[in-house]
Amino acid sequence: MVDAPETSTAVRPAGTAARAPAVLPAVLQVLPDMGAGGVAQGVVEVAAALSRAGFRALVASAGGPGVAALEAAGAVHIALPLATKSPLLILRNAARLAALIRAREVAIVHARSRAPAWSAALAARRAGAHFVTTVHGTYGHSGALKRRYNAVMAAGEVVIAISEHISRHLTAVYGTDPARIRAIHRGVDLGRFDPAAVAPERVAALRAAWGIAGDPRVVLLPGRLTRWKGQAVLVEAMARMARADVACVLVGDAQGREGYRAELERAIRRHGLGDRVRIAGACVDMPAAYLAADLVVSASTDAEAFGRIAVEAQAMARPVIVTAHGAALETVANGETGWLVPPGDAAALAVALARALALDPAARAAIGRAGRARAARLFTTEAMCAKTLAVYRSLLEVREARGGG
Repeated sequence: MVDAPETSTAVRPAGTAARAPAVLPAVLQVLPDMGAGGVAQGVVEVAAALSRAGFRALVASAGGPGVAALEAAGAVHIALPLATKSPLLILRNAARLAALIRAREVAIVHARSRAPAWSAALAARRAGAHFVTTVHGTYGHSGALKRRYNAVMAAGEVVIAISEHISRHLTAVYGTDPARIRAIHRGVDLGRFDPAAVAPERVAALRAAWGIAGDPRVVLLPGRLTRWKGQAVLVEAMARMARADVACVLVGDAQGREGYRAELERAIRRHGLGDRVRIAGACVDMPAAYLAADLVVSASTDAEAFGRIAVEAQAMARPVIVTAHGAALETVANGETGWLVPPGDAAALAVALARALALDPAARAAIGRAGRARAARLFTTEAMCAKTLAVYRSLLEVREARGGG
């Protein structure tokens, strides 16, 4: 891969006299690969914001389908085998990253995942760059060895937490100084997740693909097929609610968990829900999927670190029902933009479903409007990127004050 040419951009801080042009330095983000997940998407969004602001945006990963979007955003991708937990390869990657930092004059290294973070921390120390981390989850931390492995994510000069829930976790489990933590919620693209931007034909095509005929109420649960996402809880809630005029769609890739999919199919048959609950597989048009639903459910039995589904659904003006733990307590205003229910409680979920579906269309629409307004106020991609770039600039000011700029 040929690297893009590097350019410098002159800037003048507001309120200061003209002076010699300053060059905005390079920021290097590191992650295992540029797959289809939310971490890679956030890397693309921040890289685009860096490029627009005049920084040089670099990303190191093992590659993947997200590289094209990354390069379209103005970033340079460097292919390195960072999707590894091998101690030997982590050390080799540290040497490669240190050389890269020196060669490209990288000022800030931003690690997004644990194994690459170990390489990045070593490299930043050797090459004299700032080290930032973003913590995207609580990870498994049941044993001392696991906590030691995870602890690198709490070792940044600044540690970005994707919710206040994660901020509290960092302090409680790893003893991270709250002064080093910045809670920056993940953002949603309000241009893409906009009810006005979705043509009715897209919605009709999805409902047809799901096999929904007539005009039933549609309950949607998006999320990969894994037990903790709570699909089984929603299936039981549908059985308890016993309404023939409600269709339920489970959208998400099994990602190899065919045993769990088969378990869900058995539960659907056992409850006699074959004509009302559908396992639809992956969906590439999530804005249309949200708009095809009357109500969106996130039934996660483990606490969500952020809960992108709930925020995207609210951005699409859809009322939500979510489980009352983790970051859902931050992203959903109970009774205003949706409803909170105890995790794993099918009976409570059934009651919430029935109450939400019993609302008249005007009441549900009002809740949807409140959800979109709240998402626009608190959870946008623009806000996430602006706060992340503010972290970078604060570190660069420290360097300049110390005479390193």
